[in-house]
Amino acid sequence: MMWELIKSNRRKSFILFLCMGIVLIMLGYILGKAYFPNGGEYAGIFFALILWTILSVVSYFSGSSILLNISHAKEVTPEVHQQLYNVVEEMKIAANLPKMPKIYIIDEEAPNAFATGIKPENSAVTVTAGLLSRLNRDELQGVIGHEISHIANRDILTMTFAGVMLGSIVLISEVFLKSLWFTGGSRYRSRSRDNGQGQMIVMIIAIVFAILAPIFAQLLYFAISRRREYLADASSARLTRYPEGLASALEKISSNTAELSAANKVTAPMFIVNPIKPKGMKLSDLTSTHPPITERVKILRNMAGGANFINYQTSYNIIKGKNSKLIPGSGLSDQTKIDIRKPGEGVKNLDAVAQKRTLGNLMMTLNNFVFLTCACGLKLKIPPHYDKSSIICPKCGRTNNIPEKIKTT
Repeated sequence: MMWELIKSNRRKSFILFLCMGIVLIMLGYILGKAYFPNGGEYAGIFFALILWTILSVVSYFSGSSILLNISHAKEVTPEVHQQLYNVVEEMKIAANLPKMPKIYIIDEEAPNAFATGIKPENSAVTVTAGLLSRLNRDELQGVIGHEISHIANRDILTMTFAGVMLGSIVLISEVFLKSLWFTGGSRYRSRSRDNGQGQMIVMIIAIVFAILAPIFAQLLYFAISRRREYLADASSARLTRYPEGLASALEKISSNTAELSAANKVTAPMFIVNPIKPKGMKLSDLTSTHPPITERVKILRNMAGGANFINYQTSYNIIKGKNSKLIPGSGLSDQTKIDIRKPGEGVKNLDAVAQKRTLGNLMMTLNNFVFLTCACGLKLKIPPHYDKSSIICPKCGRTNNIPEKIKTT
């Protein structure tokens, strides 16, 4: 059934992907014609396709590592955060992934998360330190379930190539428009005088298309991104059997005011919640990379009848106020009842002081601080470049010798 869902997702995404390809070819054709009236359109198409091919190859083989490096993500072991490792492992088993994803943490206060990996066999889940300090276990499971769903549903491959095609369109358009700016359009005006009024019309069309093509491609890209966020929410609710966990996590992440400096316009669609805060006028749903958080939360909390795909689809239609098929027919044909489980025992939210302490300790761990507990019970935090053989406890005044193993770590 999940394979049928993946096939349906790919089919619908391919249509949008094909539309972006047509935009790219048309852009190359028109700009080539504007540059070189005699046969330049074919050179323009060739150049556009070559650029897209090069960027696609680089993205396919190195896209994940580039994204992780841009985000300043650090790979961690279970010892750094055992609960995170356990939750990722649980969701990996529930989603039937062939291999355990690598786990990365971004040393930032803003809570957020994303997944990378062209194939499930070579995937990674990345969360921020701020996310780990704010969410309880059920909420963390909801977020990880969402990201694991992106991997299982093969979303990342589609988003990567759609993003590359968008980048190609934007790059070609910007090069053309900037060339007009730097030359003042003199080269093209002289060509228009030499080749008549027709070439001037071609140039005007080229300028208009160079402006509109990236906008149209972005709308297609955003449409792909928003649909996949809904599907990942539905899959997470099914994997965790607890929609409230993800709903509560989305509220906490979206209410955060800290900026995520590791994110940019290119990487923003990869995150579970848009990390770029709109300035001034609020962005409309049409130009947003993510569905409205309030809407996503309402859909999840309205799944009273169960945690199956059909329950999410029913809730989706109610909240949207229309019958819009989100889940493919293969997913809706599964009538198996999946009861919503109760909250995990002992799961509670940390207060502000505990959140700050947890965040601070985690950031120090990521930055190679060493923790040494004094006999009085105080935990001493030793920076990585501390070169002395002992440290004095500020609480009791006792001198603590630093073991050789710690000093050389």
